[in-house]
Amino acid sequence: MTISAASKNNFPKARFGPSYLSTTMEKIFKWSASGIHCERLEGDASERSYFRVSQKNSGGAHGMEVQKSLQSLIIMQLEKPVIEGETDFTRVLKFLRALDLPAPELFYYDIPKGLLFLEDCGTMTLEDQLNASPQSKAQLYRQAVELLVCMQSRATHSIDSTCPAYHRKFDVKKLMWEFNFMLDYYVDDFCDSPLENLARKELSEAFTPVCESLAAEKLCFTHRDYHSRNLMLDQGHLILIDFQDARMGPCQYDLVSLLKDSYVKIGDTLAEELIDFYIQLKEKEEGQKVDREKFGRIFDEMSIQRNLKAVGTFAYQSVKKNNNRYKDFIAPTLGYVQKTLMRQFKGTSLQKVLLKNIPGLDQEGTFDL
Repeated sequence: MTISAASKNNFPKARFGPSYLSTTMEKIFKWSASGIHCERLEGDASERSYFRVSQKNSGGAHGMEVQKSLQSLIIMQLEKPVIEGETDFTRVLKFLRALDLPAPELFYYDIPKGLLFLEDCGTMTLEDQLNASPQSKAQLYRQAVELLVCMQSRATHSIDSTCPAYHRKFDVKKLMWEFNFMLDYYVDDFCDSPLENLARKELSEAFTPVCESLAAEKLCFTHRDYHSRNLMLDQGHLILIDFQDARMGPCQYDLVSLLKDSYVKIGDTLAEELIDFYIQLKEKEEGQKVDREKFGRIFDEMSIQRNLKAVGTFAYQSVKKNNNRYKDFIAPTLGYVQKTLMRQFKGTSLQKVLLKNIPGLDQEGTFDL
């Protein structure tokens, strides 16, 4: 068995070592221990760790039918083992796959160690493909919108208590909590600009109506993080990942995540075309017309809330986790908020209060979007 240098350095953080891996891969997947290679992968903004395990010999596994051609898989290491076994990730995964939606297959789950052995969906995210083939941007995003409408339709109509999303929704309390999270970690900590109680009160009074408007929308299944880094591209097909935080909320939530992406610039013209494409698909799927004016208003409100939430997450990673990989995405994400405020909320109390109290929003024209 071979372990890459990066993996060797990180194995102390893993709840498994070469001996465990060799034994497990041979016992469960019938792999030859001598041909196993393991490498640690770059993680996300969570406490989970990821490893790619592959076998060099071309003979393949000779165990169960599903594993005959299995040459690699992904080990997801949970932050800590879950005694009862099932996790939000495994529950949502089962729910999505039962609806024939593209999500990784779970081959084996070592409950005591908190290790999930998952289908390897490759190394190409939607973001990677967009960087490699920018001329394919429109086609790839139309594909992502098609998958989004399909997921929302199937999951919303089929949701039941077995799926964690059934028990969670974007209500006023949750939406305001995310807003205050941003104030705590971006404004107070990251910008070192603690807000006075009066400013907090002013911000709450201005932002609560936005959250009330969003919470009043018809509930729809939302992935909760539907963007270019959470869509894998394998043999031309998009695959959903990182869906464990799914919850019920406005249908615009995931569309905002996709089109107001902190990691990829789409451009206003294409974004408008994709919103129109989404509405067309939704009308066809549901058999009724969408109120486009209201849809656009909710989309803009959701854009402000969602992107401010993302800014809070990026700041939290920096100040609390000493993870600075996301710092450079704060400015362009604020840029989405600034642009939406200027275009749709110019002169309103919402715009005035946010620009007054959130550092960076008042720097007109500094964001390259």
